[in-house]
Amino acid sequence: MSEFASPRAVLMRLLDGMTARRHEGLPKLYAEDAVVVHPLAEPAARIEGRAALREHYARLERLPVEMTARNLVVHQTTDPEVIVAEFEYAGRNTETGRGFVVPNVFVLRVRRGRIVESRDYTQHRAFDEAMA
Repeated sequence: MSEFASPRAVLMRLLDGMTARRHEGLPKLYAEDAVVVHPLAEPAARIEGRAALREHYARLERLPVEMTARNLVVHQTTDPEVIVAEFEYAGRNTETGRGFVVPNVFVLRVRRGRIVESRDYTQHRAFDEAMA
């Protein structure tokens, strides 16, 4: 048995940190040289390295939002490092009261208990509209 957290356990820590607004601890879930791609962002975004992820999560900390993750379905793949997670963030802008539902599909590669690669297919427009 491995002493490292499984991909599913790492995913759950990520979702728990996001929804509980504990963003400061989230970069620790990633390898130093992790790459996170947001293909559906306009323009598409690529975040490279833990330091850049730290900055990314610091910006999220300032958003006026509360949310939960719901309807989570995790798909195992033939590669033991890779999982696919389908879920929604449901929440509201705490300043305007505007609610939102943001569908997501994350494809995570977790090696030795750290995210080394993630492709986050998030409906960014829905989130941006809720923050407007």
